[in-house]
Amino acid sequence: MKLVIIQNGRTRINRLIEWLMYMFGYTLVLIIVSLLFDEHLIIENAFYGFLAVLIIYILNQTIKPFLVKITMPLTGITFGIFYPFINILILYIVSFILKGHFDIIGMSNIKGIFILFFMAILISLMNFIMENKIIKPIIEKGKR
Repeated sequence: MKLVIIQNGRTRINRLIEWLMYMFGYTLVLIIVSLLFDEHLIIENAFYGFLAVLIIYILNQTIKPFLVKITMPLTGITFGIFYPFINILILYIVSFILKGHFDIIGMSNIKGIFILFFMAILISLMNFIMENKIIKPIIEKGKR
């Protein structure tokens, strides 16, 4: 199995490897947040944790690019502060899909909103690190 694939003159990382790397990153973020704020993020068991990670990945690959494009003016006006709210929306969608098995609790108070914002920033940070510090260098190395 090749790590880097050249297809139609474009170099990209193997989809399976990319998927595994993102799954590991999202899992790490969920574990960190659930350990730090266990009363606000409820994950029933490891299966639903994995399912939540899988849904986050799918939503980030499908819906998030569209959301980023339509909210670009608002993100620009707020100097990027609005961007984590896109991840918050994705987390709410995951919570809605896995209702009862993956829940974000206490969002009606300031502490709950802070925790959700913190989780969204961690996801954004993980996406940035994964894309710019891991995947792009692997692709560049594969071009040589």
